[in-house]
Amino acid sequence: MKIRKALLLLSLFVIPFFGIQAQVVNSSYVTKFGEKALQFSIVVPADKIEVWKLFTTDKGLEKWIAPVVKTNMKIGGWIRTNYDKTKTTEDTTAIQLDIINYLDSEMLTLKVNLNDNFPQQARNEDKNLQEIIQFIDIGKGKIKIISTMVGWGQGNDWDKAYTFFEKGNEWTYKELLKLFNSKN
Repeated sequence: MKIRKALLLLSLFVIPFFGIQAQVVNSSYVTKFGEKALQFSIVVPADKIEVWKLFTTDKGLEKWIAPVVKTNMKIGGWIRTNYDKTKTTEDTTAIQLDIINYLDSEMLTLKVNLNDNFPQQARNEDKNLQEIIQFIDIGKGKIKIISTMVGWGQGNDWDKAYTFFEKGNEWTYKELLKLFNSKN
């Protein structure tokens, strides 16, 4: 827990203050109740409105997350993506994230629906898998984005899913950072 707090402090204050190249920080942990929390954070030079649009609009998401995107931004809505630009958001390879709730420019909670790329057992048990994304203004024109996935099941299939998302989420947030690094 002390290492996690040190990483959090480093990413909140030291990196933005000294202008060190932005990076993806993995601060994943296990809760007091034994549940895994897959957590990544980044700091970007932007305002909340700009960052919010990158997460909640088709055009914003197409810039960094996937070439094919369709959003229905409302509570009970969804975000659908496909990494294959020759396919649609209706294809079985598409990923659908249901929108559980949001607070404008502050927080977005998504229900992660495992697609056909995951074992059937994990897909049958994925009712609680969620991603909570927080947008925190840390001053000086910088926003800290914290993504935390919770609701993991247990067993070998779930361990594989966790490893998949650990690699995938890190890659995804590096893609987001590229948008801001190209502006400098």
